[in-house]
Amino acid sequence: MRERPSAIEEAAKWQGIVDRARFSRIKRELHERLITAMDLTVVRTMPPDELRAQFRRGAEEICGSRSELLSRAERDRLVEELLDETLGLGPLEALMRDPTVSDILINGPNTVYVERRGRLERTPIVFEDEQHLLGVVQRIAGRVGRRIDEASPMVDARLADGSRVNAVLSPVALDGALVSIRRFSTRPLMAGDLIAQRSATSEMIDFLAACVQARLNVVISGGTGSGKTTLLNVLSGYISEDERLVTIEDAAELQLQQPHVARMETRAANMEGVGAVTARDLVRNALRMRPDRIIIGECRGAEALDMLQAMTTGHDGSLTTIHANDSRDAIGRLEMLVGMSDSSVPMWFIHRQIASAIQIVVQTTRLMGGQRKIVQISEVTGRVENTVAMHDLFVFEQTGVDDQRRAQGHFVATGIRPNCVERLDAAGIRLPAGLFDRRRLTADRVDAVEHTRARS
Repeated sequence: MRERPSAIEEAAKWQGIVDRARFSRIKRELHERLITAMDLTVVRTMPPDELRAQFRRGAEEICGSRSELLSRAERDRLVEELLDETLGLGPLEALMRDPTVSDILINGPNTVYVERRGRLERTPIVFEDEQHLLGVVQRIAGRVGRRIDEASPMVDARLADGSRVNAVLSPVALDGALVSIRRFSTRPLMAGDLIAQRSATSEMIDFLAACVQARLNVVISGGTGSGKTTLLNVLSGYISEDERLVTIEDAAELQLQQPHVARMETRAANMEGVGAVTARDLVRNALRMRPDRIIIGECRGAEALDMLQAMTTGHDGSLTTIHANDSRDAIGRLEMLVGMSDSSVPMWFIHRQIASAIQIVVQTTRLMGGQRKIVQISEVTGRVENTVAMHDLFVFEQTGVDDQRRAQGHFVATGIRPNCVERLDAAGIRLPAGLFDRRRLTADRVDAVEHTRARS
């Protein structure tokens, strides 16, 4: 059975057979007629499916009035584009419906890239002009109560499906608006998916699952797009359903499956520069909400100190992510963030707080060729003189690249038995005796299937 063409392939095919200038001119005219004919009082109360059906009927009727200028294929295409312009995100709608697209990157109205299966590729999709692109960006920001214009040229927002959007306008963006959309998966990835994709092995996931179940505090470190939030979502699946979780995010991305989740999101200042709600505000407030665990989508500012204090005062088992190049850099970044939050805090105290609060650091990396892997699982073992001591338990050793420039390598257990095993035993969690023996680990699809069955 032939695979259905992607949105990019469909757009490329259409670009080659249509007079785009004439098509766009007719679309603008008909779009104005469609908007004029709308009854806004009815639209606001209509369910989404019924609203789209009504618009489709109206669009087909209006397009039929120009049948002398349009072929049947053009009319069908025009109806879809009118619906996307009126109810969606214009040219981006086709990409948003394409499940193979993980990121959409717009560099001005004539340059749209996507990431598919870990690789960037340029698409034939374009906007009519800068104003068309600006209109889509403002529509996105407006839906979540954010503002973006020349006076406030940057915005972070999220779409209805949870996809995360960042936009920058001129004069900051020199060649037209810059828009980045991180797609939101409709199906949360499971541990078996990570194993099947060779992002980790079943042994590594079993150890991390045990750490979460035993209420160790875990920091997930990595660069942008390395899979930090995905891994956090996976690990959260091992939290008991009878716990109360409080989540704190700048832009809501977490997909927790537990029934008792209190979600909070930061808020930017309004036009007068007041009303901002920071992550630090939310962490402090979370402590008054009787949480069993606090999950911070990303630790990036003054909230780091409050987070560490929470982890050491009865809210163990908490999770967060942080931007860093390896697990030791993650600890260094935490030191910097805590120091910036309060310059009067001495470094020895910061080291003691980190060593007491954090037990496990997991490093995720996007390797050459687009593969995302867990490349380090490290344990914090305490404080030695002027540093936080830690050792690696599992690592990914890259051996080279293949003929498609994709990273090659293997996972290794380092042979170090972690100090936290006693805490896992105390929680009633027994791991296989040879789990930490030094050896090369295998990551194959059979492991993934068996792991998924075991967890279900």
